[in-house]
Amino acid sequence: MTVTRRQAREWAIQMLTAADVNPPRPEEVPAFIAAFWESARTLEPNEGGVPKLRDKLRLFVEERVAGVLGELQEIDSIVISYLENWDYYRLGSVERAVLRLAVWELRHTDIPHPVVINEAVDLVNWFSEPGARTLVNGILDRYAKSLAQ
Repeated sequence: MTVTRRQAREWAIQMLTAADVNPPRPEEVPAFIAAFWESARTLEPNEGGVPKLRDKLRLFVEERVAGVLGELQEIDSIVISYLENWDYYRLGSVERAVLRLAVWELRHTDIPHPVVINEAVDLVNWFSEPGARTLVNGILDRYAKSLAQ
């Protein structure tokens, strides 16, 4: 069984959630990422058939995490500007991580916007409460539409 981009995004969300709780300084980001992989090495392949995180997908995760952490203030400003009747501090760590990742992907990849939004909604639905998907979907939909203009 191989790891999919969806599963790679799950690892990115886990890293971004950890960074939300204990933010690394910019110069510490590479060490932060390395420490995550070290702590998660039990997830690496073994004789028991655990899915292998291929180098390409590992880079996929690392590019996103480093990208989000490198633009954190700008991404957070974007998210805040699309919140309606909701304060940023009320978002949970998971919702912030998912929104940050999706905003970064919308800005920096050629992945179709509906795919990015769908992945984000699926991730927040998996890691958070069901009501969070409506909030995430609304913010990302409005932001994606602003990029298309």
